[in-house]
Amino acid sequence: MAKSLKDFLAQNPVDRDRVEKHKQRMLAEVRAYRLRELREQAGLTQAELAERIGVGQRQVSKIEHGDLENAKIGTIRNYLEAVGGELSLEYLMGDQRMQIA
Repeated sequence: MAKSLKDFLAQNPVDRDRVEKHKQRMLAEVRAYRLRELREQAGLTQAELAERIGVGQRQVSKIEHGDLENAKIGTIRNYLEAVGGELSLEYLMGDQRMQIA
């Protein structure tokens, strides 16, 4: 006899913490992919970009693989400016939004 969705979920509850962690990982991958796209649209290799912003190519690679938590804000700002953009930082708390940079 086939199980209903309700029965299945009762036997296999959703781990919301695990889902949220996976969601955050996926969003980081999407952001990293987009950064790589911006660099490529600017016609730069990782090595060329690294030289422009004063870091090693490995640092650019780490940024493009989603390791933004360990990157300095100045490095990310320089990365974005080198590909033709700019960095904007916001403070968010509930409904409150304030641009700080």
